[in-house]
Order: sequence, then C-alpha cells, then structure tokens
Amino acid sequence: MNERVTIEDVAALARVSIKTVSRVINDEPNVSAATRDKVSKAIKRLNFRPSRAAQSLVSRKAFTVGLLYDNPCAYYVANVQAGVLDGCTDQGYDLIVHPRSSPSYDICREVVALYHQGRFDGLILTPPLCDNQTILAALADERIPTTLIAPGASPAGFPSVVTDDEQASHAMTRHLLELGHRRIAFVCGHPDHLAVQRRTAGFRRAMAEAGLPADDDMIVPGFNSFDCGVAAGRRLLGLRVPPTAVFAANDEMAAGVMAFAHERGVRIPEDLSLAGFDDIPIATQLWPSLTTVGQPIREMANRATALLLDMIGGRSPAPHATPDATPELIRSRLLVRHSTAAPNRPPSGEATG
Repeated sequence: MNERVTIEDVAALARVSIKTVSRVINDEPNVSAATRDKVSKAIKRLNFRPSRAAQSLVSRKAFTVGLLYDNPCAYYVANVQAGVLDGCTDQGYDLIVHPRSSPSYDICREVVALYHQGRFDGLILTPPLCDNQTILAALADERIPTTLIAPGASPAGFPSVVTDDEQASHAMTRHLLELGHRRIAFVCGHPDHLAVQRRTAGFRRAMAEAGLPADDDMIVPGFNSFDCGVAAGRRLLGLRVPPTAVFAANDEMAAGVMAFAHERGVRIPEDLSLAGFDDIPIATQLWPSLTTVGQPIREMANRATALLLDMIGGRSPAPHATPDATPELIRSRLLVRHSTAAPNRPPSGEATG
C-alpha cells in the first residue's frame, strides 16, 4: 500500500519550501504565477489531498459555505444546492445546508452563532429569506459575507444574482396572447417571494398592453405548491366562463392545475392552454409537456457562490463595503412545448349557444 502523500513530498517535487506550498494551498497572495503553477502541477501529479483541519488552523477558515433556504419546492432547492456545490467543489469548499424549520425559529441567532463558531465562512440566501429585513440586518451588523439569489430588491452591501422575472412573465403572457387567447388567468406565487411578485407584474403589463382586463377573479393566490395549483384549477375551471389559458407563477402550481384539469376531463391544450415558470424536471415529465420559462436556477446559484468565495478570499470588497453594488443579471428563456395552443373557444370568451 502506498504511503500517504505529505506536504513535504509536494515541496520536494516542486523544489520549493513547505511554506510556499502552504501559501499556494491557502490561496495566499505574494506567490508568483510560475511558482503557483509549479506547485499546482506537483499537487496534481502526487494526487495530494491537503488536510482540511491544517488549512483551517493556518487560514482561520472553515472552508465551508452555508446555504439558507425556506422553500417548499424540492426541485428548486435541489437545483440551488447543485449550483452551489459546483462552485464550492471548484475551490475546495464544502457546503452546509440550513433549512428554516418553522416561522417561529430564531434563524438570526442560530446563523450568527454558527458563523462565530467557525462552522462556515459565508452565507447564501434564497427567497424569501433574502428579502427578510430582520435577517439581512443581523448579517450586516455581524459583517458576515453573504450573497443573495433572486432578491426582490437589492439590499445595500449584499452582492446578488437575479433573473428577469417580470420581462420573462411578460413574454410568456404575450405568447398566449399571440396564440389568440384573451381570457387568460394567472396563478400567483408565494406573497413573501418578492421576485415572484414581479411575475404577476409582467402578466398584468402584457394584458394591459393588449387592452384586456386582468380581472380579480382571473388572478388567484398561490403559495408555490402543487396543492395550491389544484385549488386554483378547481376555482378557475368552476367559473361560469372559464379561462382558455392559465399561466402559473411556478411549474409545481401549473402541474396542480393540470392534474385537476385531467380529473375534470378538460383536454390540454385543446380545451385549456397551460404555462408555468422555472423549468423544473416535472415540466418535461408531465403530458403534455409544459410550456414554461426556463429560469437559470443552477447557474444563478453557481454565480452567487463564486461572488461569495471571491469575498471570502479577499478578491472582492469586504462585506457591505460596496453599498451600491449592481445585481448580476442572468436571463431566463421562453420554452414552448405541447401544453399551449390556439383556443378552441371564441377569443372573446363568450359562451357558445
């Protein structure tokens, strides 16, 4: 059996001091590019695995990123985790996932305590926690390196990554209008998710531009879950003149509407066009496959991780040092599949005799 490779072996192969190898491993400054390259090649050749405990002692870092979330959509959370892990792995960091367990849970005190215990070096927040002013104030007071994914606003001092929710929702509504739909319903997202509220704004704007009302009975509340979609479908398809198209603020709610439509014998897209938002895996697993907006969740999470690790590593300003930082935008895209088509009923929505 081969003996364990040590830092001394790397130093000997690269013909540098042990201290230089340590500086390269810990990504410290004042190491020339040529020396850094030479040490990196030696590490790769020997398949050297630095001791995380030793690195932590030298750098006083945990080499761990914290991810804080409160979201009922498992697909969304899985995509965020995958994007963060991609970024962490590239730079030798681990990930600690910290869900909010209940509304009464004192997340501020818990997160601040974990940070000061050295459990993580920085934090990534997802909706709706990235819009929670109490949490943001606590992180700012403690100067904890933090980045935000899809905040509804751009809190001072917090780098963030966003997508064009309102414009993407506007584009989806325009797609339904161009197919000939005039009686279009919208299922709203969770009211605490400010970015998701922009999707409602995009829907309203497109309807107003088309000279069509966005009636209250055609905009129904939702909380981003499948069950909310079922309830919305029951309400909308029970109207005297039901919609010819439904646009849901996320794919799980769209799937709930589809399930209820199937139960009632309403054909999609012949009797009802249906669209969602996010492009989670279920969008292509349903039949008919769901027309939706492809939100770059994994890419956004990966970029938020890169911004955080730059902050932790001193390659970007310290937390809250740049209060006017502009959010980074990664655009969503319209994905037209089999669940939308021209309406069978008259565009006016009038019932036929």
